Amino acid sequence: MPISECCSRNVVSCNSDTTLEQAAALMRKHHIGDLVVLDRSSKPEQPVGMLTDRDIVIETVAVGLDAATFTAGDVMSTPLTTVTENTGFVEALRVMRSRGVRRLPVVNAGGSLVGVVSADDILLILATEISLLARAASEQRDHEKQTRK
Repeated sequence: MPISECCSRNVVSCNSDTTLEQAAALMRKHHIGDLVVLDRSSKPEQPVGMLTDRDIVIETVAVGLDAATFTAGDVMSTPLTTVTENTGFVEALRVMRSRGVRRLPVVNAGGSLVGVVSADDILLILATEISLLARAASEQRDHEKQTRK
């Protein structure tokens, strides 16, 4: 299954010059913990970093700095790890694991943002698949009981 079937396509983004206050307000407004930072000057727009609520806390607040004086570009995670929309589900998992990331922007062949897949998205898909498998095993036993009376 290509990862594009699993990714969230409603991605909230910002520019590298977005202030951390503006970024945090976007996160709060959309009830999310991350923003994809886009280079809007490139055509097509390209993702260049990922900014998380944790980045804001660890890089500024936790060390006593004034977050209001920083931008997304100052504290975003770079270099950005991405996968293409045709990357397989398992390969995307391998990339997340090898790079130690919980969120993975998905891009098309031209490098434009298609969506984001998160560890939470993948856990939900895997839990659903395991549940379906467990149900199939249980139903198989029930079917066998009915056919072999």
